[in-house]
Amino acid sequence: MASQLFSQFQLGPIDLSNRIVVSPMCQYIADQGKANDWHLMHYGNLSIGAGALLIFEATHVSPQGRITHECLGLYDEETENALQRVVSFCREYGQAKLGIQLAHAGRKGSAKTPMQGGAALQANENPWETLAPSALAFADGWHVPKSMTKEDLLKVKSEFVESAKRAVRLGFDVIELHAAHGYLLNQFTSPLSNHRTDEYGGNDLSKRLAYPLEVFDAVKEVVPKNIAFGARISGTDWVEGGLNPEEMIVFAKELAQRGCHFVDVTSGQLDSRQQIQFAPGFNLPFSKKIKNEVMMAAMGVGMITTPKQAEEAISSGAADLIAIARGAMDDPRWAWHAAKELGVDLGYVPNYQRCHPSVWKS
Repeated sequence: MASQLFSQFQLGPIDLSNRIVVSPMCQYIADQGKANDWHLMHYGNLSIGAGALLIFEATHVSPQGRITHECLGLYDEETENALQRVVSFCREYGQAKLGIQLAHAGRKGSAKTPMQGGAALQANENPWETLAPSALAFADGWHVPKSMTKEDLLKVKSEFVESAKRAVRLGFDVIELHAAHGYLLNQFTSPLSNHRTDEYGGNDLSKRLAYPLEVFDAVKEVVPKNIAFGARISGTDWVEGGLNPEEMIVFAKELAQRGCHFVDVTSGQLDSRQQIQFAPGFNLPFSKKIKNEVMMAAMGVGMITTPKQAEEAISSGAADLIAIARGAMDDPRWAWHAAKELGVDLGYVPNYQRCHPSVWKS
């Protein structure tokens, strides 16, 4: 039987040669938001053979929206020019379609990198004021964010729009809004982090979804029809009383009605009390639920590491696309090696044709 993982897929206006996506993975090594030689090496390498679509890491729409001082940004001419160099390199030497994830960290910003422990920045570490739906700290020992005013809401929405315009100029094939992992747009969707009493929050799910949907609509206005536009959303907070799969479906349906081409379905990271049930493919039930109930393209993520596991996820209908994260960092030729294991003849980039198994290895 032919491999389903290596079948073509139409992601909105974009034709993908297989179902393998390199998931956004923060690198925490940017220079004041600017991409550098590390990103040139990292993304250039992944663009050669890790998957049909390579989505760049969470790229922040403002300095205030970054997670750490070292996070990537796309909010001025300098950050745009620095990223252009990386995109151009991937276009010239790679074979993957290119995507970018636009993000704002909200109350999870002003933090140390995971390599530094990931805690909130202290007073002597150049912290900044963070924004959130409500003045609720992410966890004990974290700063209390500013509850966003109407002016803040308008400003951040315009920042998403301006970053999207820059992404369009850079020539990305796919743009994804980050509305998961406890970052700003996810903070609006969850009752645990959104205690507002206005039209953007509270117990009413439609109010909690209002701002993320406004941002989606505003960005969609500037994204041309030849670019696939989607969102990373959360299936659950893994905390009692938090966002749940039924609410995820409501969010996905609202996005679908607005012309969203896909959702990238993950979970957790919003509340320190979470009890995540880690297991291989632990997020796949959420992507399957969206496929079945919303009838829109869904990426599956979460501890998917082997070709057979990815093949099963696609062939069983649990996801349309499989997003590989740590597996791709560990093996930048993940798609090549998966193809060999699954008996698929996959072409290599010209400069690496000499290492194709058909040439030198049985």
